[in-house]
Amino acid sequence: MLENIFYEVKSKFETALGILQKEKITIDPDDPAAVSQYAKLIRTIREKADLFSESQRIKYSIEQQTKGIPDARTYLLTLQEIRIKSGLTDDLGAEAMMMEELERVEKEIKKPLMRSDKKNMGLLLAEFDKTNKKLGIRKEDLPKYEEELELKIAKEQLQELKKDALEAMETQLKREEFKDEQMVDVKSLDIRNFI
Repeated sequence: MLENIFYEVKSKFETALGILQKEKITIDPDDPAAVSQYAKLIRTIREKADLFSESQRIKYSIEQQTKGIPDARTYLLTLQEIRIKSGLTDDLGAEAMMMEELERVEKEIKKPLMRSDKKNMGLLLAEFDKTNKKLGIRKEDLPKYEEELELKIAKEQLQELKKDALEAMETQLKREEFKDEQMVDVKSLDIRNFI
C-alpha cells in the first residue's frame, strides 16, 4: 500500500514538473497579467496531476475534522480553527454573527443545538442565509471567490519566488568570481532553466 502511495505521489510530481518545464513563468507579482498567467498554470498542474484546489483542500479538512462533532457550537469553533490554520481572514465578522445566531436558536430551544436536530438546524441555516444576504454573500458567487483566492495565492507564491531569486543572486554576487557581474532583473529569469 505504501509503495502505491509513493508511486502516486511520484506520478503527480512528474506531471507537475513536466508542465513546469514547458511553460515560461514571469516572476513579477506586481503585474496582474503575470499573476493571472501563473494562477492558470497552477490550475492546469492541479487538474492534470489530480491535486486539490485550495477550496477543495479546506472542504476536505472541514469534512475530516468535523466528522464526529455532535453539536453546532463545537462545529462552528472547529470551522474557526480551520480558517485560522488556513490563513484565511474573517474581514466581514461573519463568524461572530454566526455564533450570535446560534445563541439565539439555543436560547429559543433552551438547550445546546445538536447537528442531528434537523428541525432546529434548519432554523439556524435559515438565519445564516439571512446574514449571508445582508453581507452580500451569494452561493452563486462562490466560483468568483475561489478565483480571487487562487489569484491571491498565485501572487503570494510569485512574491516568494521573487524573494528567493533575489536572495540567491545576492548570495552569488558576494562570491569572488561574480564580483564583476551585474544582478539581472528577476522578470527576465526563465525558471525552466533551473528545473
